[in-house]
Amino acid sequence: MSKREELIEKYASDLETKCDEKVDKKLLTAVTVGCGPSIYNKDACTVSAGDPKELERVKKNFLIKKLGLSDSPKLDEGIQAVIEKYGRSNRNKYRAVVYYLLVKHFRKASMYK
Repeated sequence: MSKREELIEKYASDLETKCDEKVDKKLLTAVTVGCGPSIYNKDACTVSAGDPKELERVKKNFLIKKLGLSDSPKLDEGIQAVIEKYGRSNRNKYRAVVYYLLVKHFRKASMYK
């Protein structure tokens, strides 16, 4: 099993156990691949939900640039909903999991098909 496959299994486990989410493995794999090398970097592989600058980067770089959404309060609400679902007290929020949940929240899975 490759390192990426191991990470995808870890992300799927997080989605099932911490988010009570039925996992679409194909979508999770596509989102993970879309994260690029950041999934292998100890600092970049997680999202710091308590850092407003980090959440702003997620909004600008992922939601607006990657998913093509327009900047609005709905984006911030979506990010907060995903963080709530993942669990505020959970310190390790994997970037691929957060992005997967955002893709599902904003119904943009078709971009990864």
